[in-house]
Amino acid sequence: MKKKSPDNKTIELLNKRRTIRAYSAKPISQEDEKIIIRAAIRAPTAGNLMLYSILKVTDQKLKEKLAISCDNQPHIAKAPLVLIFLADMQRWWNYFELCDVQKKCNEMHVNFEKPQESDLLLACCDALIAAQNAVIAAEALGIGSCYIGDIMENYETHQELLKLPRWVFPITLICFGHPKGDKDKIPLTNRFPVDYIVHENIYHQLSREDYKNMFEGVERKRIIDYAENFGQQIYFEKLGADFSIEMRRSVKVAIKNWINGNQKD
Repeated sequence: MKKKSPDNKTIELLNKRRTIRAYSAKPISQEDEKIIIRAAIRAPTAGNLMLYSILKVTDQKLKEKLAISCDNQPHIAKAPLVLIFLADMQRWWNYFELCDVQKKCNEMHVNFEKPQESDLLLACCDALIAAQNAVIAAEALGIGSCYIGDIMENYETHQELLKLPRWVFPITLICFGHPKGDKDKIPLTNRFPVDYIVHENIYHQLSREDYKNMFEGVERKRIIDYAENFGQQIYFEKLGADFSIEMRRSVKVAIKNWINGNQKD
């Protein structure tokens, strides 16, 4: 007998959420936009520092450029609302400069620490938590969404397009829009069984049998003709693909600039 899901609208939203890439002509109202952004801002944040900024893209020409630079995804240009979530340490360090924090550190003979790798990761966490709040708020309003991780590619291009200062990094772009057609007719994508995702107390590496069971019913249609098995397909389709190679290059450049200060502040 199938276990009945709890009668809770939030849980239902989470379990039925689908990625939406095709949008109707219906615009997103200013009121709904405010609700989405307000929900993002109410997200949990490290030390209540809000180590992120949200960039709303309203310039159609800029949307079209992003559609190309983010691995040629035309639905970015067609989305009624595009929000870029930025890991942002720049705001606090600008404020620290105004508050003479470095001067005070010198007086106290302690190091003035500038943002490092850990700060970038923490800011990315803040930004992504806020992004997910926005996605679920939109879902509650009947508005679909699509995460675009490819904003991490082409760092130099996006830095210039968006005028990003030294300690700001675009961690995700999200397209929002009312679904074109009945979204409930879009099949839910499979997820791995919870037993292979949730570990208790210590990390458990999977056995050959575990992998066999984990992928049962999950494997997708083979689209890489030279792949001999599912692992090879996923590698060449995703992690070994050109966009992943570019993303790795791009992120390395961004981290180098973040740490070494090779850009103007």
